[in-house]
Formats: sequence, C-alpha cells, structure tokens
Amino acid sequence: MSVVIHVPRGAEEIIEKLNDHGFEAYVVGGCVRDSLLGKEPEDWDITTSAKPEQVKEIFGRTIDTGIKHGTVTIMRGRKGYEVTTFRIDGEYEDGRHPRSVEFTSSLIEDLKRRDFTINAMAYCEQTGLVDVFGGLKDLEDRRICCVGNAYDRFTEDALRILRALRFSAQLGFGIEKKTETALRELASNLHKVSRERVQAELTRLLLSKRPDTVRKVFEWGLSPYVSAAFAEMDAARISINPQLPAVKHMRWAACLRQLSAQKAAQVLRELKLDNDTISRVKILVEWWDQPVGTKEADIRRTMSRMSPELYDDLLEMKELCAAETRGEPFREGTRNFVPETPEELCDIRHHTETIRTRGDCISLKTLAVTGADLIQAGMSPGKEMGHVLERLLELVLERPELNTRERLLKEVPTTISKKPT
Repeated sequence: MSVVIHVPRGAEEIIEKLNDHGFEAYVVGGCVRDSLLGKEPEDWDITTSAKPEQVKEIFGRTIDTGIKHGTVTIMRGRKGYEVTTFRIDGEYEDGRHPRSVEFTSSLIEDLKRRDFTINAMAYCEQTGLVDVFGGLKDLEDRRICCVGNAYDRFTEDALRILRALRFSAQLGFGIEKKTETALRELASNLHKVSRERVQAELTRLLLSKRPDTVRKVFEWGLSPYVSAAFAEMDAARISINPQLPAVKHMRWAACLRQLSAQKAAQVLRELKLDNDTISRVKILVEWWDQPVGTKEADIRRTMSRMSPELYDDLLEMKELCAAETRGEPFREGTRNFVPETPEELCDIRHHTETIRTRGDCISLKTLAVTGADLIQAGMSPGKEMGHVLERLLELVLERPELNTRERLLKEVPTTISKKPT
C-alpha cells in the first residue's frame, strides 16, 4: 500500500536541499505517526545522514539545540525544524541517557534505537514510508509495542515506561503483552528518572482524553517509584471525568482529590510542579467537597477564599467530579459527602452571576475601608489592624450594602489605641 504524507513546505525544502548535497533526509517519529493517524503534527522532526557540521555548512544559519547529540534547528519563517544526524546510542549508564552517541549513515540503525514501533517510522516523498519494525501495523491494531526487545528499551531509558502509558492514554491504544510484562517487571527503574520528567509524563497523561489511565500506574506497581505520598492513594477511587477541562491544575486536583489538601500539595512538591499549580490544586482539593450553600452570603464567603477564575473551576469540578461519591466518605477522616444537586449548582451559578453583576465586595481589595483609613481613625499598624479588616470583610460578605467607608468606620472598635501626638 502506497502511503502519502503531506509534509509542510518548510520541512520539504530542508529535505530537498540535503538531498541536493548528496545526503538522505526524512521526516521521522511523532510527525509521521500523527500524520498516519490523520492528526496535525505539532512538530516536524527531520533525520539525515549529514553530520551536524555538514548541515550547518549547507544552511549557514542554524541553532545548536542539541549539537552533542547531532541536533541543530533550522528556521523557516517563524517555524523551527530540528534536524538530527542518524545515530547509534552508546551504552546507557544511568538508565536514562547514553554515555555517547555515534553518527551513522544508516537510517535503519537510527530507527532501531527508538522506543516504540509507532515512533520508529520515517518518510520522504522520494522513498515513501520507511517502516521496518511494523509501526503501521501497530497503528492499525491500536497497540503500543517496543522496538525490538522491550526489556532492552526500558532498561536503556526508564522514562519509556511512563511514555508507554502516556501514549496509551493519548491514543486510546492497548499495550502489547510483552511490552506490558517488561514495563511491570522493570518498574523500579523509574527511580533513576528525574521527578520533573516523571511529572511531565503524568501531566500529559492526565491531560489526555483518557485520564483514568493513571490508575494503571498503581495497578502495574509503578506508583511507589513516582512519589511516596502519591503511592498512598487508592487506585479504585481515582475517577477523572474526561469532560473536565484539560487544564493542568484541574486534572491534577481531580486525580488527587481523595487526599487532604496538604497531602495533595506534598505529592506535587515531590514531583517538582510549579508553585502556582500547587497552590491552585491545594485550594480545589480543599474545597471541592465543601458545600458552597445556596444563600448569597454563603456564596460570597466561598468566592472570597479564591480567585474568580479558580472559583469557576471549583464549580465545574463539583459538577463533573462529585456525583460518583454521593453519600460516601471520600477522604479519610471526613464526613459523608453529599454533593450539591444539579439544581443547586444551577442556583449557585445564578446567584454568582448576580453577585458579580451587582459588584458585591468579596475581597479586601474592594472593601470600602483600607488600612490607611484605620490609621487615620487612630489605629496603630499591626496584627490587630489586619484582624479588624478581616472582621469588616466578614460583615460585608453577609450584608454587602454595608460596604461604605462611613458605615464601616462605625463598626471599628472604639478602643483603638491612639497615635502619639
């Protein structure tokens, strides 16, 4: 069967120029896989028999993005194309990186070193599809299968263990039996992988259309090598609605919501997530099973505890992730959880819109009295001033009509310590 892939003009120009100088060149890897699946590739990587210095000489202006491993980037307009020399990886000493790489003139030798058959295909218009490991058949059969011996591939680079699960989640493919067996038996090799890389693969898995695939991390014995706190979760209770927006903090919050907010934050710290994501996840995990209430005062109080965007995320999480835990204690040590009904959530959204349209005060930023006002009224700066402002905010969360400077100053304690004259 003849396979035709529509390669973008920029990549085609690079391939043609390399061919004109007597070198082989192909698009390779994920872009070939995605094209065969009818998807638009994000990147188009090129592999060539030309050595890096030859590529640099041919194109003149290049960027050394990975010169040690034979990769340079060539710009075509605003688009960059990575061009990598055919190579053979040397011995893997740390379970992640080859000690050395050897450039080769053989495309087949280059494809041999790749992780999965579906990622080990190359294409150019002249030659057509180069598929010596059965990647096209595995795409048709919807399976993830290692190139060559699965034990060798996972021993070389343990991150491939999580990549297999991530591709399974993203593509909806099963994992071939020998590949699964090797993956499970070599799970302990994951301790060699940096937590940042582990986190990146798990995040991409969670952002896929099949986020519940993360349960296999537990079922296949990988979780102890992800994070000690992560491994404490009960896989049977992980349920992530795929309709939840594919946003990092929302998917991680859904995944970790059986934990306490503190424990969820610990997991993410162990995985080296950024502080902003950790903060958002912590708030969502803390509040997702707390009733908002249908009274406007209760809604304002909840809104005051987080940013407007995160509050909206919380409501969406409640709508999509709460129903399966109705009436059961979801987190250890918590009360039985009875989530809001769809009707109650509809009322909450209606009241939220009213509160926002009316411009009710829900934070110290919009409180009619400031610290400067209290100092002018005779209060000394310090902790007590902060407590007074918090009490005034609580007052207007209950009764928003009181949010005027004159009215609130009347509520300030009369026993204010006067400033020295």
